[in-house]
This record gives sequence, structure tokens and C-alpha cells, in this order.
Amino acid sequence: MDQPLIEALGDELYAALRGCSVVEPLTNRHADITIADAYLVQQRMLARRLEAGERVVGKKIGVTSAAVMNMLGVFQPDFGYMLDGMIVAQGESIAMSTLIQPKAEGEIAFILKRSLMGPGLSNADVLAATECVMPCFEIVDSRIRDWKIKIQDTVADNASCGVFVLGDNAVDPRRIDLSTCGMVLEKNGEIIATGAGAAALGSPVNAVVWLANTLGRLGISLKAGEVILSGALAAMFPAKAGDNFRVTIGGLGGCSVRFH
Repeated sequence: MDQPLIEALGDELYAALRGCSVVEPLTNRHADITIADAYLVQQRMLARRLEAGERVVGKKIGVTSAAVMNMLGVFQPDFGYMLDGMIVAQGESIAMSTLIQPKAEGEIAFILKRSLMGPGLSNADVLAATECVMPCFEIVDSRIRDWKIKIQDTVADNASCGVFVLGDNAVDPRRIDLSTCGMVLEKNGEIIATGAGAAALGSPVNAVVWLANTLGRLGISLKAGEVILSGALAAMFPAKAGDNFRVTIGGLGGCSVRFH
């Protein structure tokens, strides 16, 4: 895929983000698009956001749980960039007019105190570099019409990033078994899903190791102070105006988000 087309697709996705509109799947229009091409499109979309004044505050691992893989028909993890324009304070209501086709995911967020540069990193390296972990919601959103995505579509679209909400409790990750901690996801007061840390590649720590080593091979680090979203612990659920979601994770506490 040549540079003019990569830039055109990145600009198209950026325009869709700004206009809260959708585009046809890239894979329908460009059957030869590779995952490597898709990351170049992602970089173009990211560059447009940075030019507009946003800044990178973290990174995310996407498509880590079997539930999400099966829902999307995407069977390998991907990554994207979290920007300061994506931060929503807990208790703040999110306007549906600012999103396109949002879905809520309960996750564990890692806050780094030291930078990580792969490849060759281990779980011990990630834990040593982590200041704390927190319960969080990632509100994923897709600029691709009807979520008809293949791995190349979601990668190009910055791993379907929308916004994210951090909980109000920070925990030392060495004091909790992040593989076995249970998650309960509620929507409007009813339990809609349960999960555990193991849903994210066996452990959220494994997911962050994957991300650090994958990015390291590309010459990109996870930086001190960044928020790393480690992947959904259950299926993702569509959100609409009036919905209230709460996630509770054993040993970590909870996080809430509402929509209007």
C-alpha cells in the first residue's frame, strides 16, 4: 500500500472521528491491506490528533479475551494509543453525541512508574515498573460501519479506541493475584457478565508484557506515567443514553460510567 493511500485512509478515519460518522470497512475496499499497512494508517490518524493538540497519555491492548475475539471474529491482540482527549472522570456522564457506536468493557489499568522497552521483557519486569493497578472502563468505539471489522480495520482505527474511565482505587499489583481476581459487570443494576483476570491472555500482566515486547520490536517504549489498558475481562456491551455501568474487580474495587 503506497504512502498517499495510507495518508488518505488515516485522514478519512480522522474525519470520521471528528464528525462522529462511519466509513465502510477498509478491508472491503482494499483486500490487499496488511496488518503492517493498518498500523501505518493508525499512525497517520494518530498524527492528525496530535497536530490538533492532543497528547499521548498511554497505550492499550485490544482483542485479548476469547469473548471479544469471538464477537468480532478477530483472533489476535492489537494495540492503540490513549490520548488525553479520551479521559473521562469517574462520575462524569458521557454524551452519546460524542460517540458513534460505543461498547463498554471492564478492564484493569496499569499505571507505570518506570519506562519499559522490549523485546525480552518478563512479567517480573512489568510488575517492577508498575506503580499501581486500577479498575477501569474502556468505552470502545468504531469508525467502521456496524463494527464490521477484521483485524486490519480495527488496527487502522487505533484499535477502536473511544474513551476511558479510571476507578477511584489504586492497588499495588504485587499484593493481588491478577490472574484469579474476579470481575462483575453490571448494567443498570443488573449483572450482565462476570470474568476474571485470566481472560486477558491468561493474566493482565501477560497482556502488558505482550504489548511492551511488541512495541519494543518497533522501537516504541511504554513510558513512565502512562496508563496501560490491559484488555477486556469479559464481552463488551453496547451503551445507549440512560445506561449506567459498573465494574467491580476483586481486590481492586470498582469503577462506574453513565451515558446521556
